[in-house]
Amino acid sequence: MSLTPEQKETLEVFRKQVFDEEIIREGDSVGTDDTTLLRFLRARKFNLNESKKMLQNCQQWRKTVGGDGIDALYDRLDPYDYPEREEIFKSWSMYFHKANKKGRPVNIQFFGGLNLPELYKHVTPERHWEAIVVNADSLTREVLPAASRAAGKRIHQSIVIVDLKGFGLSQFWQVKSLAQASFQISQDYFPDTMGQLLIINAPSSFTFIWGIIKPWLAKETVEKVDILGSNYREILLDVVDAENLPEILGGTCTCKGEGGCDLSGAGPWMDERKERKRNGNTEDSGPGEKTEEVTTVTEHNSPVINPIDANVN
Repeated sequence: MSLTPEQKETLEVFRKQVFDEEIIREGDSVGTDDTTLLRFLRARKFNLNESKKMLQNCQQWRKTVGGDGIDALYDRLDPYDYPEREEIFKSWSMYFHKANKKGRPVNIQFFGGLNLPELYKHVTPERHWEAIVVNADSLTREVLPAASRAAGKRIHQSIVIVDLKGFGLSQFWQVKSLAQASFQISQDYFPDTMGQLLIINAPSSFTFIWGIIKPWLAKETVEKVDILGSNYREILLDVVDAENLPEILGGTCTCKGEGGCDLSGAGPWMDERKERKRNGNTEDSGPGEKTEEVTTVTEHNSPVINPIDANVN
């Protein structure tokens, strides 16, 4: 994705300012590469002050969420392996599963089984929220970097498939505040990471529901939403190869022997986790890792992917 000369200049000024003002430091888990910085710039239409404020607010949230910050929370609640995961997924499964034809990770969510009162008999609301937060953080911490390395190019966005089969107004009222909070952290702290949102099996009541949800979303996000009924299979297969799409959504993947597509976490990020485990290294590679693309060295001596010359998705 090419930048205009003015945008290139703004990026360089932004990078210098956020480092000079110590809004970010080398090694920060938010990511310090150009792709990360561009997410905040794009979210604020390349307004330097607004982008800087957004990144500053994000960093403050990352230092305090969960009481001791996102890094500590991620250490104690692995989004791919925690005791309550299967119980939570019975009510609201939310998982990354392989990639689409462009190499973008696919995030799948099922709302039909949503029953928060029943779920909260087994899991506290606080623990459930923490699971939502670390799942969101895993996108930029592990999923997108691994997808980029697998594709051999910078992948900076995912696609989201939301299945509303069996979902109705009573469930919407249950989840309304939680869904709004989830949208909020996504837009405020993980900006420009969703490339497309496909809502399938939308019930007749969704027109009313969408009227409530739509004002929560930025205009740019709304433009990425496609609302589909039950005839969605061909559209999904136009975006995702059958072998990468779960059978339940019209694909051929079952992740047999891996706990099923929902619990498997299948994708390059899981392959990298398994490789690190074999090598005795449990640290995630993080968002600042290099791919095989052209790199550049900034005045802060930080090797980064050059998104200006790279093929970005």
